[in-house]
Amino acid sequence: MSDQRQKLDSFFSEAKVWPEELRALREILLDCGLTEEFKWRGPCYTYDGGNVAILWGFKDNATLGFFKGVLLKDEQNLLMAPGENSRSSRVLKFTDLDQIGKMEPVIRSYALEAMELEKAGATVDLAKNDFVYPEELIAAMEADPPLQEAFEKLTPGRRRGYALFFGQPKQAATREGRIRKMRDRILARKGMHDR
Repeated sequence: MSDQRQKLDSFFSEAKVWPEELRALREILLDCGLTEEFKWRGPCYTYDGGNVAILWGFKDNATLGFFKGVLLKDEQNLLMAPGENSRSSRVLKFTDLDQIGKMEPVIRSYALEAMELEKAGATVDLAKNDFVYPEELIAAMEADPPLQEAFEKLTPGRRRGYALFFGQPKQAATREGRIRKMRDRILARKGMHDR
C-alpha cells in the first residue's frame, strides 16, 4: 500500500468529526472522475495534475472547498468564501448526510465545472497588490535592508500572507513581535507555512 493511500485511508477511518459526511463527499468527488491525493494533511482532489477540490472536517461542519471557486457559475449563490481574505477559493458547508444527499446534483455540477475549468487552463486573475503593508513592517524593512530585499523577492502570495498576518493584531507590540519572529523565515525566502 502506498504512503498516499495509507494516509487517505487513515484520514477517513480515523475522522473524529463528520466521518460519514466526509466519506459521502469523497464518493461523489471520486465518482466525478477526480484523482484523490493526500496534501496539506487531508484529501485533495485533482484533475490532470491541477488542484480542484479539498475536504476538511471542522468542529461545526464538513467542508468541501473548490480552489478556483470564484470562477464557478454558482447560480444558486451557495458557495461562500472560507475567510474574509479569501480571494479565489469557495466552499460548501455540510452538517448532515441528508443535506449532502439533497445537494448531490449541485455538488456534482460544481465538481464537473471545476474540472472543465482546470482542463481549459482557467486561472483566477488576482490583483498583485491588493493589501497594505502594516506600518511596523515598513519600519522594520527600512531599518533592516536585508529583510526588505528578501521580503520583496517573495512571491506576491507569500508577501500578502505575511502582510495580513503581521497586520492582524491590534497592539503594535504584537505586530512587531510577529515580524521579528518571522524574520529568519523571510530571509530564507520561505512562506509562513513552508517547511
